[in-house]
Amino acid sequence: MIKPYDDAYFMKRALQEAETAYEKGEVPIGAIVVVNNQIIARAHNLTETLNDVTAHAEMQAITAAANSLGGKYLIDCTLYVTIEPCQMCAGALFWSQISNIVYGARDELRGCITMNTKLHPKTKMKGGVLAEEASALLKRFFIEKRNLN
Repeated sequence: MIKPYDDAYFMKRALQEAETAYEKGEVPIGAIVVVNNQIIARAHNLTETLNDVTAHAEMQAITAAANSLGGKYLIDCTLYVTIEPCQMCAGALFWSQISNIVYGARDELRGCITMNTKLHPKTKMKGGVLAEEASALLKRFFIEKRNLN
């Protein structure tokens, strides 16, 4: 039986957000927040647009989801993000008490796993969902950036 709303389905939606970031000249990372198979927040990196180093896709998604729910805690929610959260985003996700984090590609240099960042004790994290697609988009972005400079 095919599950229409599985991790791959929602990661594809996060990848659409990453493509939007790519088109804007932002590092192509996208994120969505889901509760009860409903997308309640969509976001992508806006660090260049807003001239703000904290405007990561996850931070934008946390704020949008909290506004959608009318509260600051994201209990029973799942964040889908195209790359493993960084230490800053993982810290914000800790405070949001999000239940699940599903990411695409690992960030071997700056990711929360490498940095040993603690998540909320009740948060579950799963990686590698559509990792090749997420990684390919990032690589394409940085190759193009280097060739322009």
